[in-house]
Amino acid sequence: MKIPTERSFPSPLHHPRVATVIGRWLGFAVAACFLTGLFSHLQQTTPGWLVIPSRPSSLYRVTQGVHVLTGTAAVPLLLAKLWTVYPKLFAKLPWPPSRRSLGTALERLSILVLVSALALELFIGLLNTLQWYPWPFPFRQTHYALAWIIVGALLVHVAVKLPLITAHWRRTPEPLPEATTGMTRRTLFRTVAGAAALVGITSAGQSAPALGPVAVLAPRKPGIGPQGLPVNRTAEAAGVTGIGADWRFTVDGPRPLSYTIGELGRLPQSRSDLPIACVEGWSQRARWEGIRIRDLLRLCGAPEGSRVRVVSMEKGGFYGTSELPPEFAEDPLTLLALRLNGSELALDHGYPARIIAPNRPGVLQTKWVHRLEVLS
Repeated sequence: MKIPTERSFPSPLHHPRVATVIGRWLGFAVAACFLTGLFSHLQQTTPGWLVIPSRPSSLYRVTQGVHVLTGTAAVPLLLAKLWTVYPKLFAKLPWPPSRRSLGTALERLSILVLVSALALELFIGLLNTLQWYPWPFPFRQTHYALAWIIVGALLVHVAVKLPLITAHWRRTPEPLPEATTGMTRRTLFRTVAGAAALVGITSAGQSAPALGPVAVLAPRKPGIGPQGLPVNRTAEAAGVTGIGADWRFTVDGPRPLSYTIGELGRLPQSRSDLPIACVEGWSQRARWEGIRIRDLLRLCGAPEGSRVRVVSMEKGGFYGTSELPPEFAEDPLTLLALRLNGSELALDHGYPARIIAPNRPGVLQTKWVHRLEVLS
């Protein structure tokens, strides 16, 4: 049997111009996905030198929606890119070995790293939107590490291919050969762009309510859940089965505070119209009512600029506590929420009290809160 070579695939659809166009689309998607994912990671693991503002209040909703949207759209783009260049797998390395063959081998190695890391990144990212984790490693840390591997491998790949990319970045002056049978280049571009747009439109409805009716690929639908709001982690999953009559909310500060549920309801109440925006990509705006965190800080005599640790009754998990930096603790929209959309919080939404703050990931909007700790 004859072993195929690169010349065994003469279709014009494998032309460098085609690979450059699709690679450009994929590169833009990867860049947008990386930058928005980096923002999400820094929200959850904020270094001491970085200050993340609390406004615009819906910024995280937009960035995480874009993150999941571009990651989803990258799947058909990656498949199309691999299809256009797969004949290169059959290109022979120069023999005997030379400096050129060594460069070619290193280039193929960088491509192997890039494709493997990107495919794994998209795969585990899509499973994360379904909240399914069939692996033993921590998702967030692995997802973050893979992102940097992808960026490094992509930079190496672009540096090696820069002359070819530059030559085919714009439309070539001479007409390229068209396929005599089957799909043309223009049809291929339209198909790939249409596939990326289709998976985007049919999944974006989980964060864009206007597209909710066509969100057939979205694991979350707007308006579905207790009190018309989706739930990621139920009270049962968090080990919170009920609230006893002796429940009290406390603030550990210069002047310790302690309140029953009824006493919290008699404190001055405020309202915030804010979205819950989760790392899985879904988000929905709601009306929250409760006590401003900054008012509680004033009552306990906390110094200006204090950080606040929020402690949940949740048992186990990675987010039983969270921290409010001063920018969020002092924002008038940040509440110890007691009511949602005009009704007392459902247990699955954090009854009797939860945190709601602007421009924050849903995993940091801690539910079932029973204690605040003032940190100097």
